[in-house]
Amino acid sequence: MELKELESALEGVLFAAGEPVAVERLCLGLEVDRPTLDAVAQRLMDKYSYDRRGIRLLKLDTSYQLCSAPEFAPYIRKTLESRKPARLSQPALEVLAIIAYYQPVTRAYVDQVRGVDSAYTVGLLLERELIEEAGRLAVPGRPMQFRTTKNFLRSFGLSSLEELPELPNSSQEGSQMTLELENSLARLREAEERAEEGPEDPVGEP
Repeated sequence: MELKELESALEGVLFAAGEPVAVERLCLGLEVDRPTLDAVAQRLMDKYSYDRRGIRLLKLDTSYQLCSAPEFAPYIRKTLESRKPARLSQPALEVLAIIAYYQPVTRAYVDQVRGVDSAYTVGLLLERELIEEAGRLAVPGRPMQFRTTKNFLRSFGLSSLEELPELPNSSQEGSQMTLELENSLARLREAEERAEEGPEDPVGEP
């Protein structure tokens, strides 16, 4: 296929998918190699951005997805949603940040950092598909570990975990770690507000 046809084909596939599509799958379906696919995807990204189109092409780790442009989110919400979009509560954001920065982690580890039981909030984050199970830790009791999902990246407008705000010191534990998370929590809150997509229902803690 010619370059223009490849762009159109990639656009059509991602639009029809409605979710992230793995790079390997795209290469197989479009019959191109990885460098060619990445080049075509970058051309589409640049074109959407330059023309201020209502859609954007996101790269999420090893996959691509079409989404609406963040700057038009207020119009999209006003048109398609009947209520104000929900935001993560502070406890939910704290749990999510701990998991994001120190993943994979157990719930006991999250509880240790926060100083309170986080079972309810972990359950809500699982329901919202912002975190997922990541296997069991090889210690007595074999506690479940958790990690963030691709939906977490989309919800906060991130392409990869490398774009998370940097922590001042990742070697501290306990209350010191909690203090160091504060600035990053604030930045994640800002990212959540800017992100084009977010949870449809409230994520909070009683």
